[in-house]
Amino acid sequence: MQKDIDNLAQDISQAIKQLDISAKEAQIAELEQASQSADFWSDNIRAQADSKRLASLQRTVVPWRELEGQLTELKELSMMGDSELAGELETQLEKLQKSYKKLEFALKLSGPYDSYPAILSIHAGTGGTDAMDWAQMLLRMYVRFAERQNWKAELIDESAGDEAGIKSASLRIEGDWAYGKLRGEHGVHRLVRLSPFNSDSLRQTSFALVEVVPEIDAPDEVEIDDKDLKIDVYRAGGHGGQSVNTTDSAVRITHLPTGIVVSIQNERSQIQNKETAMKVLRGKLAQLQLEQHTERVGELKGPDVQAAWGNQIRNYVLHPYTMVKDSRTKEETSDAEGVLDGKLESFIDAYLRPFAE
Repeated sequence: MQKDIDNLAQDISQAIKQLDISAKEAQIAELEQASQSADFWSDNIRAQADSKRLASLQRTVVPWRELEGQLTELKELSMMGDSELAGELETQLEKLQKSYKKLEFALKLSGPYDSYPAILSIHAGTGGTDAMDWAQMLLRMYVRFAERQNWKAELIDESAGDEAGIKSASLRIEGDWAYGKLRGEHGVHRLVRLSPFNSDSLRQTSFALVEVVPEIDAPDEVEIDDKDLKIDVYRAGGHGGQSVNTTDSAVRITHLPTGIVVSIQNERSQIQNKETAMKVLRGKLAQLQLEQHTERVGELKGPDVQAAWGNQIRNYVLHPYTMVKDSRTKEETSDAEGVLDGKLESFIDAYLRPFAE
């Protein structure tokens, strides 16, 4: 049994090192100290962001430190060599091993923004009306997945298709490890099916681009120079038909160095739309920094991914057979209907698995 205890101790020690728990504890101490200052709530937006960050860090750190402490107690008891405690020690060891297995998923989610809410955007690509319909199918798929995870999904922007479906849409998804679990969905998704939009029911291939970025509230996490931004305010109609609830609250922000454009028109005030757009922009720039291994936003190059053939990360085939297959992990299933209804767990787990290794 001592060997099992030592092996578990080594696993826990490696996990704590990989998750950089000591650095997270330093951040917790800094945030706790800041929250006790008299002017903490003078900047309400920043205070809310810091409070969320503190809670997120504590959810990561506390369980690992508790597990580490419980194992230390178990090691001390085992060193006493009392044969009457053998059965109890075995039971406690099994409990700790199970606790470790439950926490182990965090090793897959050790990125700097994995605990953040996610902004998931869908853009119809090559395929005309079929592609717009496919984009709407993907929107429903991710809403259903969020429901399965007991997450909160809020539609923050939507542009309707010309005949059917959507040209684009953005969801804000909040829940435990939302960005960490969804970041692997970032990329081009390809659908093959019999088209419902032509009389001959020909087989049609459609594409849609899914973008997933962390929602970053705090401006100092990603510093953006104001002179690099072009901000436009334009008119956007609300629900109910043409010219109904039309306002000038829609906001479009262009980051000039990279060419990234973020538009938000969810019928709130212009100020709220600008705040949301800046959160999305910071998330996109933060993700680019991770991908391009740069320290400064000014060194970034603009993204260049086309929602077209050759770029897909996952294929959804509904005819002449049913199959969903991820081109990166080779994970596949014949339950295409289930996947489109939000059963994405196996694909997400397959994508994250290497990060734990």
